[in-house]
Amino acid sequence: MKDLFEGIAYLFEEILMVPFNWIRELELENWWLANLFSWVAIIFLILALGYWMKQLRIFDKTGEEDRSQTAHSFLK
Repeated sequence: MKDLFEGIAYLFEEILMVPFNWIRELELENWWLANLFSWVAIIFLILALGYWMKQLRIFDKTGEEDRSQTAHSFLK
């Protein structure tokens, strides 16, 4: 069982966190370049949110959305 948890720790620390460790080390050398990654992510998320809102508006105008109380189980 201990090997399982050590394997999970290895996966996260040595494989999945490598990009974050690289950005953390880059920040010590060049703050602007390290923060560029954050700004790119923020711009991408804003564009994705805008696209999602556009699609919701299209479905709202065509009347395809079911707005009855029974449309979703949590609205009962």
